[in-house]
Amino acid sequence: MKKMLLLFLLPLFLYGEVYDVTVLEKRANDGSKQAMYQLGYMYENGLGVNADYKKSTYWYKQISNSYSYSIVEEDEVDINTTYSFDTFVVDIEKQLDPISDKKGAAFALQKIDTDTPETQELMNSLWDGNFFGLTPFHENYMLPLSVARTRYKRHSESVHPNTSPLTPIQEKYKEYIKTEAEFQISFKKQLTYNFLGLHEFLTVAYTQTVWWQLYEKSAPFREMNYKPEIFLVHPTSLEVDKQYGLKAIRYGYLHESNGQDGYRSRSWNRLQVTGLWQWNNLFLSTRAWYRIPEKRKSDNYYYGNGFKVDGSETDPNEEGDDNPDIIHYMGYGDIHVNYLFGNHQISSMARYNFGKGGEQHGAFEFNWSYPFFGSKNMFWYAKVFTGYGESLIDYDRSVTKTSLGFSFSRGLF
Repeated sequence: MKKMLLLFLLPLFLYGEVYDVTVLEKRANDGSKQAMYQLGYMYENGLGVNADYKKSTYWYKQISNSYSYSIVEEDEVDINTTYSFDTFVVDIEKQLDPISDKKGAAFALQKIDTDTPETQELMNSLWDGNFFGLTPFHENYMLPLSVARTRYKRHSESVHPNTSPLTPIQEKYKEYIKTEAEFQISFKKQLTYNFLGLHEFLTVAYTQTVWWQLYEKSAPFREMNYKPEIFLVHPTSLEVDKQYGLKAIRYGYLHESNGQDGYRSRSWNRLQVTGLWQWNNLFLSTRAWYRIPEKRKSDNYYYGNGFKVDGSETDPNEEGDDNPDIIHYMGYGDIHVNYLFGNHQISSMARYNFGKGGEQHGAFEFNWSYPFFGSKNMFWYAKVFTGYGESLIDYDRSVTKTSLGFSFSRGLF
C-alpha cells in the first residue's frame, strides 16, 4: 500500500504542488502526458474522485501510444521468483474480482466510436452490467457432475408408457444413465414500483432448468423445464415487520411446462402466495399455491395400453390435462430456508402433501455454496435432492441425487 501511495504522490511532488481534478484535466487536454497518467490512476483507484473505469481507460488510452507506466503492487511477483500455487491462487482471485470485469469492459467499449445518444446509452448499460435492468432471481448454476441413485426412465412422445411388449430397440434404450449435468438460468425484471401507492413491486421472472445427459454418447437433453411468472410484492407495515419478521407478501401466477409433445408433455399453472421473512442472517419463504384446473383427457390416455376400445391408437396429442395427479406428488406449497454463515450459504427446501392422494409424497433439497477463490459472483455449489418432483417428466417418480458444480448468483427468498 505504501508503494502504491508513493507512486501516486511522486509525480505530484515533482511538479511542486498537488492539483485538483479540474486543473489536471486542463493540463491533460493541453497535451500533458503526466497529467493524463495522473487522471487515469485517480479514476482507476477512486483517489479524490469517484472511481470511474471508463474515464480511467480513456486517459490511459491517450498516453498508450507514447509511453507506458508500470504500477508495482505489494503482491507483484518478481520475474525471477518461482511461480507457486499461492501465486496462482492470487492471480485467479484478481481475475474473478468484479473490478477486473469493469476494467476489461471499459477498455473494450473505448474502441467503439459513436456520437449517437441512443448508442451511447446502450453502451453505458452494457458497461454498467445492468443490461435491460435484468437481475438474478433464483440461483444460476452449472453442475457438471450430477449423480442419481437409480437410472432415469426414457419417455417417448409417440409410444404410450403402458404399451407392452416393447420392441427390442425400445427395451435396449428404455433408460438413461445415472450421471448427467444440470444447469439453471433465472432472472427477473421489475416493471413498476409504487404504482398503486403501496410501495409495491410488479415483477416478471423466468427460470429454466436443464438436465443434460452429457456423458451419454449423443449427449441429449433429458429434460427441460420452463417457468415464466409474474408477481406483485407488497411490503408489510413496520409494526408487522418488527414484531414477526415478515418483510413482504408476494402474490403471483406461475406457468411451468417442459415444452414437449405427445406422451412426454407435462405442464401446470398455479396461483401462489408467498410470505417473505427475515431474522438477522436467516431468511424464510413460505409458499402456498392453487392449481388452475384443466380439462381432463380420456382415461385411456392416462391408463390404457395405447389403444382405444375400437382398436384405434390413442392420440398422443389429445387436448387436455397432461398430468391430472401432479398435485398428489407436488402438494400445495413448500418452505425455503436460507442461512448465511460468514461466506457460506446454506439453504433447504421442503414440501409434503398432507392432502388426499399425497401420502408419503414429498421432497427435500439441501444446498451449500461458498465463494470460488474469493470471487463475489462465482461460487462452489453442492446440492442434494430426494423425493418427488425433481423435474416435470419424472414428477411421479422418487429421485435421490447429489450434484456438484458452480453457481453464479445467490438467492435469499
